[in-house]
Amino acid sequence: MATATKQQLEKDTGSHSVRVEIFDQGYNLRGSDAEYILKLAEYVDSKMRAVAEQTHTVDTARLAVLAALNIADEYHLLKRNQDGGAVEYLKRAHHLVDALDEVLEEKRRAG
Repeated sequence: MATATKQQLEKDTGSHSVRVEIFDQGYNLRGSDAEYILKLAEYVDSKMRAVAEQTHTVDTARLAVLAALNIADEYHLLKRNQDGGAVEYLKRAHHLVDALDEVLEEKRRAG
């Protein structure tokens, strides 16, 4: 599990240095939000451990690539769903605009 063992505020840059552990390897990472960095590291660590369980491989580089592919797949599925949702909302909005135009046209003719 990824854990922060050291956090140091760098006053000059406004960034944080965070020591995390991902799949039993330590890394010093920098960024503006230490908690977010820790959350990302924990997520990557959990993905690597899940892949390790499924594949029974101990090759860290291979696990990292497979975990990255899983994360990329999740990202692209979410992006596709989000983009598809936007298209559906636009279609529905156009349909409602057309319906409103019809109603207003009918009222104009009747009035």
